[in-house]
Amino acid sequence: MSLNPMEAYKKVEQETLSGAEVEAAVLIKAADKLEECQKNWDAADRESQLDESLKFNQLIWSIFQSELASEDNPLPKDLRLNLLRLSSFIDGRSLDTMAYPASEKLTILININRNIAAGLRERPKAA
Repeated sequence: MSLNPMEAYKKVEQETLSGAEVEAAVLIKAADKLEECQKNWDAADRESQLDESLKFNQLIWSIFQSELASEDNPLPKDLRLNLLRLSSFIDGRSLDTMAYPASEKLTILININRNIAAGLRERPKAA
């Protein structure tokens, strides 16, 4: 079965992006999902949209946690520890938002994702 043009483009894009670019793109996607939920807070499907966007974000950060905890991770130890602390904060904020939903609680998650993504995109230029 052949891919439609958009799927083909996404497949090529995925195969040609660096690890940092992929991580940045996924963080932006998660931020966009959270922001969409925040903008449509009064929508009838808000509960499912919130659940989906928070779980997607948590999955990404769980993968990051796993990579950051690995002893063979090439990042400096201090940076890894700071990112692990940040991921712990994200876990806590996500669980709090699931238990006590409020649209303003998503803002910090959106901002963190966008800022980390920006840093990942700048890193290769600085190297």
